[in-house]
Amino acid sequence: MGDLAIGNFNPIRIQTMTTTDTMDTEATVAQSIRCIEAGAELVRITAPSKNEAENLLQIRNKLHALGYRTPLIADIHFTPNAAEIAARIVEKVRVNPGNYVDKKKFDFIEYSDQEYALEVERIRERFTPLVKICKEYGTAMRIGTNHGSLSDRIMSRFGDSPMGMVESAMEFLRIARDENYHQIILSMKSSNPIVMMQAYRLLVHHMDLEFGECYPLHLGVTEAGDGEDGRIKSAIGIGSLLEDGIGDTIRVSLTEDPEFEIPVCRDIVKRYAGRSGEEHQVKAGKIQLPWDPFSYSRRQCKIKLANGAERIGSDHVPVVVADFEDAGLLTPESLKAIGYNYDAPSDKWNIGDAAADYVYTGNAAPEFALPGTLQAVVNYDRWKQMADKGNFVPLLDQEQYVDEKLNLSQLHFLLLDADSEISEHIVANIRNNKSVVIVLFSSQNAPMLNLRLGAIRLIQSGITSPIILKVNCTHNSIDDQLIALSTDSGGLLADGIGDGIWLSNKGSDLKNNKVSGRTYMEVKNIHQFLNNTAFSILQATRTRISKTEYISCPSCGRTLFDLQETTAKIRNATQHLKGVKIAIMGCIVNGPGEMADADFGYVGSGSGKITLYKSKDIMKKNIPTETAVEELINLIRENGAWAEKE
Repeated sequence: MGDLAIGNFNPIRIQTMTTTDTMDTEATVAQSIRCIEAGAELVRITAPSKNEAENLLQIRNKLHALGYRTPLIADIHFTPNAAEIAARIVEKVRVNPGNYVDKKKFDFIEYSDQEYALEVERIRERFTPLVKICKEYGTAMRIGTNHGSLSDRIMSRFGDSPMGMVESAMEFLRIARDENYHQIILSMKSSNPIVMMQAYRLLVHHMDLEFGECYPLHLGVTEAGDGEDGRIKSAIGIGSLLEDGIGDTIRVSLTEDPEFEIPVCRDIVKRYAGRSGEEHQVKAGKIQLPWDPFSYSRRQCKIKLANGAERIGSDHVPVVVADFEDAGLLTPESLKAIGYNYDAPSDKWNIGDAAADYVYTGNAAPEFALPGTLQAVVNYDRWKQMADKGNFVPLLDQEQYVDEKLNLSQLHFLLLDADSEISEHIVANIRNNKSVVIVLFSSQNAPMLNLRLGAIRLIQSGITSPIILKVNCTHNSIDDQLIALSTDSGGLLADGIGDGIWLSNKGSDLKNNKVSGRTYMEVKNIHQFLNNTAFSILQATRTRISKTEYISCPSCGRTLFDLQETTAKIRNATQHLKGVKIAIMGCIVNGPGEMADADFGYVGSGSGKITLYKSKDIMKKNIPTETAVEELINLIRENGAWAEKE
């Protein structure tokens, strides 16, 4: 792209997208400069019509006159004419194969093979002129599939699936290759990190099978949202693929000003500076994955307890362990940070939706009765000394576990280092033990890869015990901790590995305890931060739902209302609706498609006008923005999904 090289062993490039009206040259130039000075190596600008595409020349010239040569990308939807204009002006055009020629009306159409081939030829006729222009002008292209805007034709043939996303892009890629044009980057974006991960892996697989080579990839979780949730969801999707060695440029799509996306991109990318993966490859050798990387399936595992009180394993949602080892004396007030609020007058516990399942207290034991849904995990030596072992779970290391006299029939946790070989004796003991839960940890660099290797070894050894993923983070800022904890645990959960999550930050010194950008969160209680992060990771991987989920687009020049303000209003009114998915979309480009994954949708449909959706169905049109949030609440009520705040 211009003078910027992307792919192979070049650095992972970071980019963002302006939110200004493209026809407002001064505002777009000013915002582009803020993004560039924040560290953006590429800047994308929407060009929804010929007018905006033509105005890219003014924007480019102004930036060049001010000394800024950062490559620009024209973002195109629906309008091939705009793409053909932009390709003569900027360094790169992005086209969406779902709506460049095709349309999306949620119609199912039966195609014969011949009819389908004729449709592909129609695309060839409309797309080839752009390819030839790009080739002539040396303009790069991103073929950017979006899960929310797959065409009716693709949906009819391949369904709403990662394979449909891949084939949508491959059709366009084949046409470009037929013209001997290769200056191409591809993307497979979705608001669901699991779908996004599967689609990118499938794309690499199919490019390799069909062409024997792979094109560079742009990574992103679209409509990730804002605040810590947007960062967590993005880190899981983008970070997990970078751990796979997949990805050459990234964008974190936050519902915030675009310059605030850049620090998050940098936090993700810096994890891979100087990391070649060679050491890990040597350790891994040629391993056959014991799960399918292209589809989600939870690893089957279970325990069997004498009292029938099993609540961990593949028949249950993943558990959360809160780490209170260094917290000092545990009191009822301490548990408020992890979802348990004690009311002394009534001697009752109020339990939140994001309440931890276990609390680790090390060598200390709580001196008060814990709520019935919470168990304390204590070190084995301390547990042996306890007269009333009652609601306590012992944590053993490998040396303690090989004790021949040890015969625990009650629930117990076994701490295993993913970086160490496990003896056949321990493997045999675990196989024969129906009440053990493995706590898998890694103290090495690249802990996600090491945890993955450890899980592979356990599965290949025939071990069916539940696995809790224990991740410690020593970074000194909340931003870095959100990225590290989310990537190192979320990537495995998204692959169906992990029956629990145990987060800690021992050894860190939180010098920066605020999320960057607009301050959505300031950490005053580290136990609350880790507990909330654990539940947010589970929510982002769709493995345990504990709160409302928002699919919120990052805004751009097409946005028809104040997205950040509206998102805050909707969140404030609905954040108590556990399990309800609400999409807040600036315009109709991806809006209707993303509605299919949401329960309710709020979409800009014109200047000052909103259309409300239930799933993919339009319920109310052309509502003034002044009353649209109230109308959304009424729609949720009418469909039985509303609950009053407690």
